[in-house]
Amino acid sequence: MWRSVARRSSQVRRLLSTSAPPAGPLATVPAPCIVQKRGNDILNDPWYNKDTAFPLTERDRLGLRGLLPPRVMSFEQQYERFINSYRSLEKNTRGEPDSIVALAKWRILNRLHDRNETLYFRVLIDNIKDLAPVIYTPTVGLVCENYSGLFRRPRGMYFTAKDKGEMMSMIYNWPQEKVDMIVVTDGSRILGLGDLGVQGIGIPIGKLDLYVAAAGINPQKVLPVIIDVGTNNEKLLEDNLYLGLRQPRLEGEEYMAVVDEFMEAVHARWPQAVVQFEDFQMKWAFETLERYRNRFCMFNDDVQGTAGVALAGLLGAVRAQGRPLHDFTSQKIVVAGAGSAGIGVLSMAKQEMSRMLAKTGEEGHNQFWVLDKNGLITKDRKDLDPAVANFARGHGPNEIPDLHEGASLVEVVRKVKPHVLLGLSGVGGIFNEEVLKAMKESDSPRPAIFAMSNPTTKAECTPEDVFKHVGENAIFASGSPFSNVSLGNDDMLQAGAECLASYITDDEIQKGILFPEVSSIRHITARVGAAVVRAAVAEDLAEGCRTVGPKELGSMSESQTVEYVARNMWYPIYSPLVNNK
Repeated sequence: MWRSVARRSSQVRRLLSTSAPPAGPLATVPAPCIVQKRGNDILNDPWYNKDTAFPLTERDRLGLRGLLPPRVMSFEQQYERFINSYRSLEKNTRGEPDSIVALAKWRILNRLHDRNETLYFRVLIDNIKDLAPVIYTPTVGLVCENYSGLFRRPRGMYFTAKDKGEMMSMIYNWPQEKVDMIVVTDGSRILGLGDLGVQGIGIPIGKLDLYVAAAGINPQKVLPVIIDVGTNNEKLLEDNLYLGLRQPRLEGEEYMAVVDEFMEAVHARWPQAVVQFEDFQMKWAFETLERYRNRFCMFNDDVQGTAGVALAGLLGAVRAQGRPLHDFTSQKIVVAGAGSAGIGVLSMAKQEMSRMLAKTGEEGHNQFWVLDKNGLITKDRKDLDPAVANFARGHGPNEIPDLHEGASLVEVVRKVKPHVLLGLSGVGGIFNEEVLKAMKESDSPRPAIFAMSNPTTKAECTPEDVFKHVGENAIFASGSPFSNVSLGNDDMLQAGAECLASYITDDEIQKGILFPEVSSIRHITARVGAAVVRAAVAEDLAEGCRTVGPKELGSMSESQTVEYVARNMWYPIYSPLVNNK
């Protein structure tokens, strides 16, 4: 769908300059909601539960009189009460280790989520900058590592190797008739933490909470999923509290047969649901992407989603370095990490370079130097994965002399003098003082350092390290939050890379700001969504939604399209409940 950034930059910038969509719902009067439950069944359902906010009329007709304290509180009063509790927790945990504080914050939010989804998502939306690190990276890493001990109630679905032959019937155990978005992991490569087995379910849960808050997806229409095929993590297998299958991971055709059956079951019940693959090992990330991408509505976030955001940052880095966008084709980029995320970023960046060069008829060269745990990857390396082999260095005239197979990171940086150092290694601190000082000799006056690995403990370096050893002119971006550093992680998907790159103004770019503040994420989502809608209409790919068809979408102006997207974003508000029994 997407052409080069240069071709559409003016169109996208016009779209992004329209007035921002409203922060809250456009419809002020919520439609009534018909429920089939009464009494405690409603209070125990987090979707319908309003806690003390049930008005007396609803308490009467829903059989709630006597089951709640007599005082009726407004939504705003409930909100204030929770925020006060949260701030009190922050105050009372000062001085405690960061991990203790992070898990305490996650617990109080999780309890609210278990009890009252409407209030939970309103709190999350209004405080997304502060709470995103609690429900996702870096705290989600701690949650996944400790999931078996933290488990209180199920959320999402659990498919296992033992369910072979039963998944088609299992999928109908999910109570919601309509599902628009599924995030699934097999727990094999959770962030930079490795194989966490069934405990990886925390990633789909946290990611979908972000999608609800950031993109306005209806939380009743999302489904987090874990496919448990065992684990090779001996520590988990020996843990009496571990909740997953106690067996080594399936491999080969046995593994693919389980995933195949899951995908067929999902497609049978919800043929239009988007299935996002998350945190799969590299071999399975690429295998499943190629296997399913032309059969199902799916994508791999590590290969494609991270790549979209990283590409937006790389294009922004060119602008921040005071160079025209076309100079991206000559950027020298050193990449630490040859996993699914690293190769996904490289593939998209290479594709973008090829598009730019095709417009001018210029000849392109390999502008990437890729390293894994064994050092620089060259064509001398044996048994290279085909996806990695595309970026291996050769022996031609365009190669830098004396850069051999397996050369160290600091050696590569010293000799290449790259414009960009990109970290997707999952190895915390790999961009050490020696490496960063070598980046000071970059051929760019404003070298860019991207420490993209998650969670924060796995980040290749900190912003303090960069500005101390490279200098104040350096450009820094990260995949996890640091104090006074903002990043859009990978919540923006591949199709929005062009819009995300164009969203930042020239003044912000010159200040080294490559990604927008997370606090404005719903505004950005509406605009990115509108750009995607208009591109789909232009390329005759739009299907429309409910009463609005492709023709109506095509007749909308850019500002009207933004408003249309914003109006259809879900927003948490209590609806009147009506029981038809």
